[in-house]
Amino acid sequence: MKNKAILEGLLFVVGEDGLSLEQIMDVLDITNEEAKELIKDLKVSYEAEDRGLRIDFLGNKFKLTTKYEHREYYQKLLLNPETNTLSQAALETLAIIAYNEPITRVQVDTIRGVGSRELIRKLIAKGFIKETGRSDLPGRPILYETTSMFLDYFGLATIEDLPDMREFLEDNIKEEDEEKDLYKSKYVEIINS
Repeated sequence: MKNKAILEGLLFVVGEDGLSLEQIMDVLDITNEEAKELIKDLKVSYEAEDRGLRIDFLGNKFKLTTKYEHREYYQKLLLNPETNTLSQAALETLAIIAYNEPITRVQVDTIRGVGSRELIRKLIAKGFIKETGRSDLPGRPILYETTSMFLDYFGLATIEDLPDMREFLEDNIKEEDEEKDLYKSKYVEIINS
């Protein structure tokens, strides 16, 4: 029973990446047959009518997914104006993708300095970004780009209409230099008095 709860947690933690049978066997230190039985038991418990998740086998991985029969409620939530706002983290992730597309999730994570898996999933669900293929990098990670819905939402005709970040960065560098000069002048004033 304990392994069943651990497996459920593992599937939640890995999200859309899923777990292979080998990974389940390795992490839980169980045999192939034990792993299959564990997956079967968890899958059966999710089949109950009062559960909202299920386990699917997609791309040679086991993944937690939502039940298809509840899709109208998920769409309703995503289309609700109160839940359709973008957080600062989502806007940051969206900007990184827009200015660097096509880009992988790991590249987004590297630029942000934190994980972006859930944000990317939400941005896909909202229709602002989409998968556009696979990178040639090791592991062939998914590439992401913005969509026409992104352009519409932000009032852009094309992705080239995004503000030029070089001007923004140059202005910030000038402000930082001015602050440093101001600091130096105050420092010199204190020393000379």
